[in-house]
Amino acid sequence: MASTVLEVGTGVFIICVVWIVALVLGMMLLRASGSAKLGVIPVFLLALTVTLVLVFFPRGPETTPQFQEIEIVDTLFIGRYVLLAVVSVVFLVAFFMLLPFHFLEPVYVKALKTH
Repeated sequence: MASTVLEVGTGVFIICVVWIVALVLGMMLLRASGSAKLGVIPVFLLALTVTLVLVFFPRGPETTPQFQEIEIVDTLFIGRYVLLAVVSVVFLVAFFMLLPFHFLEPVYVKALKTH
C-alpha cells in the first residue's frame, strides 16, 4: 500500500478531518443565539454520513498485494547494543567515582562573631 502514512490510509485522515471540522463548526454553532443552535444537528448528521460511507464502501482492497516487500535488516544491531552497554558502564563507573567527592567534601566551620 503505497499511499499509507504510519500504516493508515487516506480514508482515516479524511474521517479525522471531517470530525475535527464538525467539532469546530458544532462549537461555533452552539455559541450562536436563537435557532442557529439547531445547525449542530445537520453538521453532526453530515459528518456521520461521510464516516459511514467511508467505512462501509472502501475503495481499496482489504487484501494485501502478493508481491514480497523488501525487508531492511539492521546488520549493526549487536554492535550498537555492545556500544550502548560499554557507554552505560563507563557512565556508571564515572558517576560512582565522582559521588564520594560530592558527599565527602569538607565542610569548614564558620568563625563565631565576637563583640
